[in-house]
Amino acid sequence: MRLSLSVDSLNESRVILSAPLMPNINHRSTAFGGSISAVAILSAWTFVHVWLQTLSIPCRIVIQRNSIEYIRPIESDFQSHCIAPPKPKWERFIKTVYKRGKGRILLDAEIYSEGLLAGKFQGEYVALKLKDAA
Repeated sequence: MRLSLSVDSLNESRVILSAPLMPNINHRSTAFGGSISAVAILSAWTFVHVWLQTLSIPCRIVIQRNSIEYIRPIESDFQSHCIAPPKPKWERFIKTVYKRGKGRILLDAEIYSEGLLAGKFQGEYVALKLKDAA
């Protein structure tokens, strides 16, 4: 399997990753569930990665757990929209990473195809500050 995706949007409020149907297709001619999940995981991981880099906080970011709800079959290209967490939640996460060298944050993403909601994702990410970082 070859996962193919691109970055459509990246800003303070969200990350949108897109994936074409063809490299992510299953035997029913719909998007493979593993590809949908992977794109959702990557959209939230990208959000954490980019904003930690912007703040000059070098970290290793891992996903600890996740869940996904598949609402409808996806029969065309699809996107995962990772939505920024509420500002106090994000600030608490950053403060914890600075103070303890490790922080956890729960992020949500929505999967769309042809403008319709096709899935909902939630993942818990852990940021581990790199030892040689100040």
